[in-house]
Amino acid sequence: MDHQLFDYSPIVERDPIHWPGGARIALYVGLNVEHYQVDRPSTSIFPGTVGLTPDPLNYGWRDYGPRVGIWRLIESLDRHQVRASVMLNSDVAKRYPQIIRAGRERDWVWTAHGKNNSILQADMTLEEERAYLTDVIGTIEESTGRRPRGWLGPALTETFRTPELLAELGLEYVLDWANDDQPYRLNVPGMLSVPYSIEINDISMFVGKSLSGPDFVQIVKDQLDQLYEDAADSGRVMSLVLHPFVINQPFRHKYLDQALEYVVNHPGVWLTTSDEIAEHYAAITSGEDRPPGN
Repeated sequence: MDHQLFDYSPIVERDPIHWPGGARIALYVGLNVEHYQVDRPSTSIFPGTVGLTPDPLNYGWRDYGPRVGIWRLIESLDRHQVRASVMLNSDVAKRYPQIIRAGRERDWVWTAHGKNNSILQADMTLEEERAYLTDVIGTIEESTGRRPRGWLGPALTETFRTPELLAELGLEYVLDWANDDQPYRLNVPGMLSVPYSIEINDISMFVGKSLSGPDFVQIVKDQLDQLYEDAADSGRVMSLVLHPFVINQPFRHKYLDQALEYVVNHPGVWLTTSDEIAEHYAAITSGEDRPPGN
């Protein structure tokens, strides 16, 4: 079938985007704060046990994130004065309230990321998905004190109805369609796509490709330098996607510090959040939502 959610738009034919302060790059740190069910397979480091229930090896590896890794990550974010854009499973509110409290103290942005990372919505019926989204967003709003404005599906999954249902619930953007270096408008009134990287992403690099810490630092530098060059005439977005059970293993942690040191001191970077990127882009393109002639 033809794609209905968005139109083809080559980046070389668009009106220029101008970020605040004349910055070339809008950069946000996408922090995935997740809960995994103990009796379902999910992201794993060793495939030999993924079919077991329970699977202590892989579940324990993932569970390192909320128990240890995120606290090491928070120290780095604080040191570099980075405000996280959090992709939050709503189950975190009940399971790990200390993380919610730490994020509220730091004014993190909360982006809805499903109930947990074991349940995918791709096969839900319309009413099942509507009830699911309503519950996830309401739980996050109640626990964080702020209604989410954006959405990232667990494992970046959606149905063809997801953006429309999210718009009904007052959300403004999705991060699932990792196909651009700039935000763009979906064919759903009021709904944007904001760039999210599946490659500048610690799971892809360390688990998918078995890269080293120095490799990670160099790739982050190369990504930013290239986007900065591309953005001479029109702004770009860079996301740095992190999972505390991966990047904050003790032997990797110092390389995250090195990468953050580079990006926060790079010229022409607006260190921001996914919410602020969506808000700014919506404001500068507001006329695109109006019917022709208005």
